[in-house]
Amino acid sequence: MLDKTYSPADIEAKWYEHWETSGAFKCGQRPEAEPYVIVMPPPNVTGSLHMGHALDNSLQDALVRFERLRGKDVLWQPGTDHAGIATQMVVERQLDDEGLDRRDMGREAFLDRVWKWKAESGGTITGQLRRLGASCDWSREAFTMDDERSAAVLKKFVKLYKDGLLYRAQRLVNWDPKLKTAISDLEVEQKEVDGHFWHFNYPIDGEEGRFIEIATTRPETMLGDTAVAVNPNDERFKDLIGKHVLLPLVGRKIIIVGDEHADPEQGTGALKVTPAHDFNDFEIGKRHDLEMINIFDENACVNVNAPEKYRGLDRFEARKVIVADMEAAGFLVKVVPHKHMVPYGDRGGVVIEPWLTDQWYVDAETLAKPAIEAVETGKTNFIPKNWEKTYYEWMRNIQPWCVSRQLWWGHQIPAWYAPDGTVFVEETEAEAYAAAKAQFGDSVTLRRDDDVLDTWFSSAMWPYSTMGWPNETPELAKYYPNTTLITGFDIIFFWVARMMMSGIHFMGEVPFKNVYIHALVRDENGAKMSKSKGNVIDPLEFVEQYGADALRFTLIAMEAQGRDIKLSEKRVEGYRNFGTKLWNASRFCEMNGIAGSDSVEAPTATLPVNKWIISEVSQAADAVTKAFDAFRFNDAADAIYHFAWHTFCDWYVELVKPVFWGENEEEKAETRAVAGWVLDQILVILHPFMPFITEELWHATKDDRAYDLINASWPVVSAVDLTAAEEVNWAIRFISEVRSTRAEMNVPASAKATALIVGASTTTKDRLNVFQDMICRLARLEKAEAVDTAESKGAAQLVVDEATVYLPLAGLMDLDAEKARLGKSLEKLSKEAGSIKGRLSNAGFVAKAPEHVVAEAKEQLVDLEAQIEKITAAIARLG
Repeated sequence: MLDKTYSPADIEAKWYEHWETSGAFKCGQRPEAEPYVIVMPPPNVTGSLHMGHALDNSLQDALVRFERLRGKDVLWQPGTDHAGIATQMVVERQLDDEGLDRRDMGREAFLDRVWKWKAESGGTITGQLRRLGASCDWSREAFTMDDERSAAVLKKFVKLYKDGLLYRAQRLVNWDPKLKTAISDLEVEQKEVDGHFWHFNYPIDGEEGRFIEIATTRPETMLGDTAVAVNPNDERFKDLIGKHVLLPLVGRKIIIVGDEHADPEQGTGALKVTPAHDFNDFEIGKRHDLEMINIFDENACVNVNAPEKYRGLDRFEARKVIVADMEAAGFLVKVVPHKHMVPYGDRGGVVIEPWLTDQWYVDAETLAKPAIEAVETGKTNFIPKNWEKTYYEWMRNIQPWCVSRQLWWGHQIPAWYAPDGTVFVEETEAEAYAAAKAQFGDSVTLRRDDDVLDTWFSSAMWPYSTMGWPNETPELAKYYPNTTLITGFDIIFFWVARMMMSGIHFMGEVPFKNVYIHALVRDENGAKMSKSKGNVIDPLEFVEQYGADALRFTLIAMEAQGRDIKLSEKRVEGYRNFGTKLWNASRFCEMNGIAGSDSVEAPTATLPVNKWIISEVSQAADAVTKAFDAFRFNDAADAIYHFAWHTFCDWYVELVKPVFWGENEEEKAETRAVAGWVLDQILVILHPFMPFITEELWHATKDDRAYDLINASWPVVSAVDLTAAEEVNWAIRFISEVRSTRAEMNVPASAKATALIVGASTTTKDRLNVFQDMICRLARLEKAEAVDTAESKGAAQLVVDEATVYLPLAGLMDLDAEKARLGKSLEKLSKEAGSIKGRLSNAGFVAKAPEHVVAEAKEQLVDLEAQIEKITAAIARLG
C-alpha cells in the first residue's frame, strides 16, 4: 500500500543503492545491441557539486536512461580529473597549517601525501552525483592519474614527440608568480582595474632634442624594451622607421620599426615593444627578428638582465622606482588615469606575468586541420549549431599549445636530459638510458624533466583512454567513437577541441558524433551566480528539501537550446508538486483495484475513453522520443508533464470515475487493465527525468514485477483509434470551454445552466448524445442540447469547433452586477498596464534599471494584457 504522502527522502537513497549493487548501470549487458556512449566530463577531484554539474549530469542521465529503455547497450563512462594546480594547492594549504613545506619534504613524500588526500577526500563529488541519480557505470570509474591513464599519457607524449608534433621551445606563457608555474588561458581571469597610462619620451639617437612619446600601463617592462613600433602609414613617424632611440635608464639603442599592430588612434600612436613580456609584443618581435630580453625571474622580481639598481625589486616596487627615475631624468611627460583589464590567476589570485621561458609545446595548428574538417563535413555536429562558429574561430587561429607545468602533482614529463642538454623522450627511464648509452656510452647520466603535463593533455584523451587505449581492448572497438558529448560552452576550446584533435590523430576518427552545448544556470533574476554576489544556489540544498527528481526535472524542463536557465526555488517546488500529483493518481489507481500491467502491448479497449487514452500514450511517447533525438530537452519534459498531469491525472481519472461507480463489471475490468497499462507507460516515459519516484511507483503498483523499471522497454504503441481519440478530445474541448467561461463570468459553482448548441453538425449531435452524462457532470450543466436558434440576450456565448454554445445565465446570476464587477477589474488592470507601458517606454528606465527588473516589467505587462483580453471577452459575452 502506498504511503499517503510522497516523501523523496524515503525512496531516493534506497533505489540508488539497489540499482548500483544490482549492476543496472553496467555496460555490456546487451552484447548484440547498438551501443550508446557518453563520457562524463571528468569533474575535478577537488570539486563539489554545483548547479552547472547538476544540469550537465541531469541531461546526460536523462539521455542514457532513455537509450537504455530503448534497448541499447549504454555506457556512461564516469571518472575524475586530477586537477593539477587545484589539488596541489589544497594539499599545500594543509601542509602550511602543519608548518611543513613541500620543498623540504621532497617530491616523492609530497606526492605520497597527495595520494593519501585523494584516497580520503577526493571522491566527494562522485558521491554527490550518486545523490543526483547519475546512472553511470561506476565499475569502470577512471581517474586521469590512475595507472592505465598514466601509461596512455606517456605513450601519447612520446608518439607526438617522435611524430614531430611536440617540441621544447622558448615562448611567452601566462606565468603565475605565486604558484611559480605556467597556466592556461582558462585559468586566467581578466579584471578591470583603475590604473594609469604613463607617457614617456624616448630620445631619438643622433637627433638631439627630438623624442618619440610612448604610453604604457606597465613602466617596469621598459627595462626589457628592444624596439618602438609605429604604424607604417602614420605620417607622423614615417621618417623615423629604421632609426633608433636611446632607451632611458638602460642606455641601450633600440630600433624603431613599422608594424601595423601600432594603432595611430591608440595612445600616442607609438608602442614600446617588450617581446619577452607581452603577447602582442612577442609577435611583433618575431616579425622583426627583435632581441627578446627577459627582465623578471620566476617570482616576478627584476633579474640580472636589468641595470643593477633595479635587480631584486618586485615588479610593482620597480614600477614606482622607474617612474620616479624617469621623472627625475626629465623623460616623464604625463600620467593619465586609465581603466584597463589586468590578467589574474584564478587559483593564485595574483597578477599574471607574460614571461619568456622554456616549455613543451604541441603543434596544435597541424592537429587542428583534420579537426576543423570533421565539423565542416558533419562527422561531428554541434547542437545548437551556432557553437560551430566559436569552435572555428578558436581552431582557425590556434597557437602552439603549452603543455608543461611547473608543478609536482601531475604526469611527469617523460623526457631525460644528458649533461650537454641532449633530450631523450621515452616512455620509461630504462628506454631513455638505452637511447642515451647508444649515443654517449655507458657512463652517461640523465636528469628527468621536473615539469608535469597540463591537465588538459590527459583529459583530451578521455574518449579513448577510458576505453583502454593504447591496448586494443573490446571496449575500445565497441564504444569508440562515443555517441554524444554534453558540456558547457566555456570549454569548447580547452576540452572539446583538444579531444577532437587528439582523437582523430590517435584513433583515426572523431571521438564523438554529437556535441551538445548546454545553457548557463543563472539565478531567478538572470544574473550569473557568483560567491561575491551571494546568489550561488547549492543543488544539494534543493535535493534535501524537494528531492533529486524535482531538481532534475526543473533543470531538464528549463534547458531550451540557446537560452540560459533562470532558476528559482518555486520551479523546483512546483515539480515536486508534480511528483505528488503522480503519487496521488497512483493511490487512486490502487484504491480502485488498478495494478501495473504484465504486457508491453496495449490492452484491448472498447470504451471510447480507453481507446482515447491509449492513443494519447502513443502521441506522448512519440513526442518525447522525437524531442530527445533532437536534443530538445525542454520539449521532451513538457510533453510528458502535460500528458501525466493534464491528460492522465486531470482528465482520464475524472472521465473513468463513473465506470467504477457503475455496475458493468466488464467495463470496470477493461478500464482497470487500460489504466494500469497507461500508468506503466507514464512511469517508463517519465523515468529518464524522475528516476526515483518512477521506480518506486513501478514496484508499488505491482508487487511481482519481473524486472526493475530502469530495465523496462520504451513504449511503442501502434493501436491508435483516431475516431475515438477525436471524439473524447471534442468532449474535453467542450467541457474546458464551458468551464473557462463559467470561471470568467463568475458563475456560482452550484448554478447549472442548460447549454444550447446552435449550428451543430451531425457528428457533434451524435457526440452530444454519447457524452451527455460526462459533459453535464464535468461542466456542471443541467443538460446540453442541439437547437436551431437561441436567444443571445443574457446568455454567454462560446465557440466549440463549428458550433456556437449559448449559456443562458440571466436566471442564475445578477448580470448587471457581474458586468459592473468585470468593468472595475478591467479598469484596474488597464491602469496597471498603462503604468508599466509608461515605464518601459521611458528610455532612461530601460537603460538604468537592472536587467531583471526590466524583464519582470515586460512579463507583468504580458500577463496583464492577457487578463485584459479575457475580461474584455467576458464583458462582450454578456452583451
